[in-house]
Amino acid sequence: MQALQLFGDRDLRLTEVEDAPAPGPGEVRVRVRAVGLNFIDVWGFRGMAFAKRRLPLTVGAEASGEIAALGPGIEGFAEGDAVVMYGAQTCGRCRACREGRDNLCEEVGGVMGFHIDGFAREFVTMPARLVVKVPAGVGHAEAACAPIAFGTVQHMLFDNARLEPGESILVHAGGSGIGTAAIRMAKAIGCTVYTTVGDDEKGAKAAALGADHVINYRTERFEGEVRRLTKRKGVDVVFEHVGPDTWNGSLLCLKRGGRLVTCGSTSGVSTTMNLMQLFQQQYRITGSFGCSIRNIRESLAKMADGIAPVIDTVYPLAEFGQGLERLESRKVFGKILVTL
Repeated sequence: MQALQLFGDRDLRLTEVEDAPAPGPGEVRVRVRAVGLNFIDVWGFRGMAFAKRRLPLTVGAEASGEIAALGPGIEGFAEGDAVVMYGAQTCGRCRACREGRDNLCEEVGGVMGFHIDGFAREFVTMPARLVVKVPAGVGHAEAACAPIAFGTVQHMLFDNARLEPGESILVHAGGSGIGTAAIRMAKAIGCTVYTTVGDDEKGAKAAALGADHVINYRTERFEGEVRRLTKRKGVDVVFEHVGPDTWNGSLLCLKRGGRLVTCGSTSGVSTTMNLMQLFQQQYRITGSFGCSIRNIRESLAKMADGIAPVIDTVYPLAEFGQGLERLESRKVFGKILVTL
């Protein structure tokens, strides 16, 4: 079968690899239909894997497909079912996995497409427990945004930040895949949304998604604008995934007792902060990584209810590298997908 493999830093090739094995007990074989691109793909493409990996490596951390074959004893799935796959090889045995918190697996085998072979191939054989059925009315392209992008946002906003209807939230990088999802999910429960973007064109698109206040961070200090717009009170929640470039400004945007949730650090991995500000203002800061399988189901349900992901561009598998270049350029608004 065909697969897109990384042979070295920025060296992607479409190759022929051994076909996915027939599913064994507890497994299903999935025909991959669409792959969603994320910054973890860019990091892998640049050679920024933080653990040992064996090259060549099949890329792709997020995908949708359809059941092609069932292993012995599988119930709840049928051939032809539309599905999405969990983006990490979790053990299924540790306490976190048994409690449905796979993103805290104590014996995780690695992230698909980053540490171990991913989804940019025609077929993949996986444990059925890591596969989620897609509800009717959600297409492969939209579903491919659920396992990482939508699932990450669902986990950040509702498990960790505990966002409530009517609250205020600052969403950084409102044109990104997770930024657009966060705007839509927050607006769906009646929140007031502030967002940052890098140019006025993205600002207009973010406003069309429902953002109440759009701030071009290249022409305005976002923290000053948020404090002005909130009459110096600040927002209830900051949705942070940029890192050092925005970290301390994000804290200044919080009201007393406000919550900051972060899942990324694209501008660097280290920063400094004012600890007196932290405890005097009683901020609550939560790190958030990936999502649970429950979050994926919740995300797909929201898609079925009309909260659709924003799709920027769709490429064929052979142009996966062009999709990464577009994502790396930060000209994207929404998600980039690759279809098989």
